[in-house]
Amino acid sequence: MVVLDEAEYDCLAQQADVWEPAMPAPDADGGYPALEAMAVSLARDVIRSRRRLGLSQDQLARLACVPPRTLERIERATSSPNTKVIERIENALKQAQAEAKLK
Repeated sequence: MVVLDEAEYDCLAQQADVWEPAMPAPDADGGYPALEAMAVSLARDVIRSRRRLGLSQDQLARLACVPPRTLERIERATSSPNTKVIERIENALKQAQAEAKLK
C-alpha cells in the first residue's frame, strides 16, 4: 500500500486526468456560493464530455479555437469564461460527438 499526502494525490490525479474540481464549501444555511458552484458545474460538464469523447485538453482546445491554458482554467473552475468561449467549447464537443458517431 502507498500512502500519499492529499495535495500530492490531487496533483497526480490531475495529471492522470481523473480529477474533478470539488464543490465549494456550503454556507451556514447549506447553500453554495452561486458563482463558484456554477464554475464547478461547468468544469465538470466539460471534463466529463471531453473524457467521454476520448479527447485530451489540448485536442479540445484546438477544436474549440481557445488557448489550452483557458480550457485548463475552465476545467479547474478557476475561470469565469464569457459566453463566446463556452459556445466554442460546446460546438467543438458537439462536432467531436458527431464525428465519433460516424466512425
